[in-house]
This record gives sequence, C-alpha cells and structure tokens, in this order.
Amino acid sequence: MAKPKNDMPLMQTNEGLVLFHPHVPRNAAAMVSEVLSTRWIGQGPKVDQFESEFKQKFRQEGPCIAVGSGTDALHIAYLMAGIGPGDEVLCPLFTCTATNLPLLYIGAKPVFVDVNPQTLNMSITDLRDKVNSRTKAIVVVHYGGLPCDMEEIRIVADDWGIPVIEDAAHALGASFDGVPVGNLSEFTMYSFQAIKHMTTGDGGMLTFKDPSLEPLAKRLRWFGINREDKQKGVWENDIHEVGYKYQMTDISAAIGLAGLQGIDEVLYHRRFLYNQYLSGLDAVTGLQIVDDYSPRKVHGAWLFTVLAEDRLNLQRMLRSHGIESGQTHYRNDRYSVFGSQGEFPRMDSIDDKYLILPLHTKMEEEDVVRVCELIHEGW
Repeated sequence: MAKPKNDMPLMQTNEGLVLFHPHVPRNAAAMVSEVLSTRWIGQGPKVDQFESEFKQKFRQEGPCIAVGSGTDALHIAYLMAGIGPGDEVLCPLFTCTATNLPLLYIGAKPVFVDVNPQTLNMSITDLRDKVNSRTKAIVVVHYGGLPCDMEEIRIVADDWGIPVIEDAAHALGASFDGVPVGNLSEFTMYSFQAIKHMTTGDGGMLTFKDPSLEPLAKRLRWFGINREDKQKGVWENDIHEVGYKYQMTDISAAIGLAGLQGIDEVLYHRRFLYNQYLSGLDAVTGLQIVDDYSPRKVHGAWLFTVLAEDRLNLQRMLRSHGIESGQTHYRNDRYSVFGSQGEFPRMDSIDDKYLILPLHTKMEEEDVVRVCELIHEGW
C-alpha cells in the first residue's frame, strides 16, 4: 500500500505520541462561522444537509437521523426496536458503557455475551448459548472497526425473529461481504464523538431499514413533537409518546459536513497506518494482533489492539519513550451498575493482555515504525 499524500503533520518527538487526537478539518472553522451568521444555530437546514450527504457518502439504504451523541442514537434505536422494561437483550460484555447504559434507561436487562479473543468482538458460540425465548434483541459492537461475523449473527437473529442493533461507533467506512455497515441490520448507530474518524464535537447518527419509522425517530429526537407540523405556524400538535432532547445542532452539522469532505483521505490514512502496524508487528514474541484477517471484512481502522504478555511492562516501556498506550474500554460486568452475571472465561483469558497503540491522523508512517521498532527490542 503506497504512502498517502496528506497535510497531516508528523507528531513532534518532544510532544510525545498521544494515543488519540481529534481530527478537525481545516475548513471546519469557516463552515461554523457561516452558520453563526445565520438565524439557524440549533437544529436547522444544515442538519438536514448533513443527514442527506452522510446517507449518500456511506451508501445507507434507509433514513439517517442526526442526534446529539451516539448514546442518544442507541437509546432511540432500542425504543424503536420495541425494547421495554424487563426485556432481555443480548449485548457485548466488552464495550464502552454507552452501548449498554441506555438499556438501563428503559428498564431492560442487558445479558452480556463473552468475547472472541481473536477479535474482541462478540463470541458467536456464547451468543448461540444465551439466546432464548426471552431475548428481545441482539446488540453488537464492531470492536476497533473490525466487523463482527454478521452472517452468523444474522442467522441467530432470524432464527429467533429478533432485531439486530449495531453499535458502529468504531466502524465508519467498514463493510462485511461488500455491504457497508449500516445496511446489515435493522438499526445502526454511528458516533461523531471528539476522537472518532470524523467528529461534530459530539454527535451521532441513527440509520435504520424501515422508512416508515422515520417520523417516530424524529419525534423521539425532539420531545415527541412533530416539528414539521409545528412549523406550519398553527399549534395543533398532540404528543403521543415520551420524547427527548436528542437533536443535533447546525453548528455540529457544519463540522460534520466539513468532515465528510475529507473522510476518504482520513479513512485511507488510518488504514495505511493500520497496515503498517500489521506488517511491523508480525511474529513478535509475546504479542498477538487483534484481527482475524478475514477477506470478507473491510476494517474501519479506528483502533489498533494487541494482546501482550506482561502488558504493564510494555506500557511502561512505551511511556518511557513518550508513547501513550492504554485499554480504553473495559468489561462491563465489572461495573456495579450492571450487576454480576456469572463467568466469562474468554474475557478472563485476555483481560490483562489487551493494549491499544496510537492510531490517528496526526501520525505518519515514521511514528508507526518507531513504535514497532521499540516493541521488537522487547519489554
């Protein structure tokens, strides 16, 4: 893979190599300034434009609804999937808590599924063992940008007649069998939080297959109110369901529109760095790369993760050279808010091994080479 040409500068050695860095396009400030000079700074025409351009760019088949965060999008998706108090939902053990906390908003019961140690995605074996007549839905996360085994997940869901909800916060631009993430399941969430592939400061996008649900999604985003009817100038609206203040603003959408203009370069650059790690860390003693190398999958390249023997010493060695690394996400069964759920032997096997290495658009090939060389020297 050829080295990409871009204007993303090499990290300065005296600043160190940070684990994450936001990518804010050069034209974002001008686009935000333009919005600030209009009468629309809350939800307005820029939000509509961002939804439309996102849909086209990422080949989304169904409606796209921009919201204030990925967590907002998941909450709406869970409600639209018909999840209610007491319902059991199979969901990832290993993920950001934002995946599972909205289930608690509803009063539903998250049932954690163990990991596949090779990918840190959901274990299909454990999924099959835990699905039952009480299961209302399946929630999956594409860890680091590596798509889950969606064919197998789809078979389980279809056999039991339940929907799949994808947390694609890591997986912008990823695909499975040539199908873009977002077209594989009933509901999909994307995140535009500060350090994702593209950002709106904070924000999210909900996509779904059934276009008849679009009015409901828009009402849930805005207090249960039909904004189109309200803007006709006569207040005759009724409110039939509990809604939320989950809208995206035109200020955020302007940043998102700037991000869309450069997203191809960002994805190319991140995949280039990811592939440099793959080749640079091949066959290192005491290190395993988290990837299944499946030709059916296009990786979103948000995280590069390894399983390391004596992880703490590796972290210390990297830190001594000014290089950050970390865990980022943790197993959710260790949080008291979710309660204890039994044994997860696959997660136990890698709990003290997984480590995330720097990957962002402020890096260049030379940064990855330096990290790889240090790791090869041992820790």
